[in-house]
Amino acid sequence: MTVSLEPSPSISFTLPLMKCLIIAAGKGSRLKQKGDCKPLIHLLGVPLIERVIRSAIEAGADDFYAVSGYQGGRVRAFLDDLSACLRIQITHIINKDWEKENGLSVLKAREHLHEPFLLIMADHLFDPAIARKLMSFSLDDGEIALAVDEDTQNPFINMEDVTRVKTNGKKIYNIGKSISDFNGFDTGIFFCSPAIFSALDQSAEKQNNTSLSGIGRILANKSRFKAVKINGLFWIDVDDPTSFHRAENALLSNLSKHTDGFVSKYLNRPISLRISRHLFLKTDISPNFISLFSFLLSLLGAFFFFLGGYASLVIGGILAQVSSVIDGCDGEVARLKYKSTDFGGWFDAVLDRYADGFLLFALTYYVCVSNDSFVLAFFVGFLALIGTFMNSYTADKYDGLMKQKLGYEKFYFRMGRDTRMFIIFLGAMVNQPLFTLALIALITNMENIRRVFVLYKNG
Repeated sequence: MTVSLEPSPSISFTLPLMKCLIIAAGKGSRLKQKGDCKPLIHLLGVPLIERVIRSAIEAGADDFYAVSGYQGGRVRAFLDDLSACLRIQITHIINKDWEKENGLSVLKAREHLHEPFLLIMADHLFDPAIARKLMSFSLDDGEIALAVDEDTQNPFINMEDVTRVKTNGKKIYNIGKSISDFNGFDTGIFFCSPAIFSALDQSAEKQNNTSLSGIGRILANKSRFKAVKINGLFWIDVDDPTSFHRAENALLSNLSKHTDGFVSKYLNRPISLRISRHLFLKTDISPNFISLFSFLLSLLGAFFFFLGGYASLVIGGILAQVSSVIDGCDGEVARLKYKSTDFGGWFDAVLDRYADGFLLFALTYYVCVSNDSFVLAFFVGFLALIGTFMNSYTADKYDGLMKQKLGYEKFYFRMGRDTRMFIIFLGAMVNQPLFTLALIALITNMENIRRVFVLYKNG
């Protein structure tokens, strides 16, 4: 049964979207150097189709329909495992004509979708906010909506391959890869009424065209093709090695946190991202193991401080800084591979406090046994230790206030663990352990006082 393209004023779809159609039937020959089954190609440790599904879940979809074709058995087996892991429903739809235009894959889902649904390509990565904007669009019967990017300078767009769109307000007037008059780009993310199926039938009958662009033109001629502007939100069509590399860089660059201090932002994070990308993401090493490994490096650094002598001091300082860099990898891997847990964050924080304690105590011991001013060294070391622990204790409320005032995307002044570890490293290099402890004692306690003052002024 086909659905009329004519509008029905009495029908309006405003319910939250629950169903999502994923098109994963193509071969993806331009990415064959990355793998022989495009939906299952790993991008930073996770298959493309899994990233798409997880983004859709975050947007609000929970009932999935996946159209497979090329190497469909492998795709379906993977999706079955993913379905069990994520506790979601994934219905398989087979397209034996996968070599033909993508609209045929959509048609295969006709019998399953009788209400509005999200339509996404398995190789289009996107910010879940895009899908949420689409889902909030009031879609009338006979209409489909497309997420349109009006940023003509978007660095992730391949101008030679992108589908172009001509819009006026909320209406799309033309769509195609070869049109010269355009003001936006097709993101490949749609919000559809069942009218898309009858539009496909018409496009095939009248134009011998079963592409999504073809049905777009059919609906545009009837003013039933709507544009939802998503300017500034991330999306990318991972279609070739160049876009694959751009997608990797985009995801990696998004891992910087608002809590990153100066050292983390400009030194540690650029190094840790490379380590995560080229080492940890290519293995099955868990984020918790990385946290433990970082902690053990700190313990080894403290051990060298206990040994005494300048050479041991230098080695200990280097190990402290290396552990600080590696400490960023656990969170990076957890976020990129969807393995973030409350326990993991807490476990990392506990190990960091123990690492801080061992390093500062060992450095205090080093100064005490190599300096005649035992009492001074002990007192300075105590102030450094207590200031460090209180620095960690005050961070939670302070960071919460900054999030509230500035939002999650903005950086703000923060003196944290990255700075303390870097000071230990520099102090060891120049053989100034007492000055190092004194500096840590001064800046940590002053930072604690500053945070208390800021929190007091803000209620």
